[in-house]
Amino acid sequence: MHDSNSYVLGCRLDPFTMAVALDKVEGWIDQAEPGASAHIITLNAEIAYQAHFDEPLRDLINRAWLVTPDGIGIVWGARKLGIEVPERVTGIDLMERICQRAAARGWKVFFLGAAPGIAEQAAQILQERYPGLTVSGVRHGYFNAGEEPEIIADIVSSAPQVLFVGLGAPRQEWWIDQHKKQLRVPVCIGIGGSLDVISGHKKRAPEWMIKLNLEWLYRLLAEPSRYKRQLVLPRFVWLIIKSRLPKPRHGK
Repeated sequence: MHDSNSYVLGCRLDPFTMAVALDKVEGWIDQAEPGASAHIITLNAEIAYQAHFDEPLRDLINRAWLVTPDGIGIVWGARKLGIEVPERVTGIDLMERICQRAAARGWKVFFLGAAPGIAEQAAQILQERYPGLTVSGVRHGYFNAGEEPEIIADIVSSAPQVLFVGLGAPRQEWWIDQHKKQLRVPVCIGIGGSLDVISGHKKRAPEWMIKLNLEWLYRLLAEPSRYKRQLVLPRFVWLIIKSRLPKPRHGK
């Protein structure tokens, strides 16, 4: 299940390429055991920083089947710690590539998350982009605990191979972890706000900014209310630097 001994602030990281991540997804679907559900987490600096101080969240990340380097902060931190990270594997890019492969392999996918109507729009766009993609169901993310049994029953009856959950991190990770045994979906992955971006309700950074690893800056400029979340980045950087400093020796 796990093949990585790489850790960033106590959080496991699997520094694989996108191609390797996709092959792992395909393997888990092909060899799916009844009741087994591969949980994929796309890790960014914000969640790693939070998990550093939150042991249950750290344990949740460390028992996932795959933890990909989502943000440039995580890539930077990992490389500073001597971990070879070939590339970022973001939630939105991984979702697109899984959908592309699902269309070719005949896998069914289910989208859960975002505001009412958004998941439907995103599903339609992805089906146009990847002809042959089978969407077994969509559900918005604005539900309460009382509606969960119905949502779970809906997912189980539609029997997708991949469940994409966009409830924001780490809520989506906790939701997958709590319900994966009931869901019986071979692969579950948290995708944050990807449905908003795919549907066109939020814009992704221009390609040149993504290539220069400035996506975080674009998001901050587009949504100034994110600044409090972005304040985590310098704290994350300091923790990485501190972890590399020689430990003070006590005594003489």
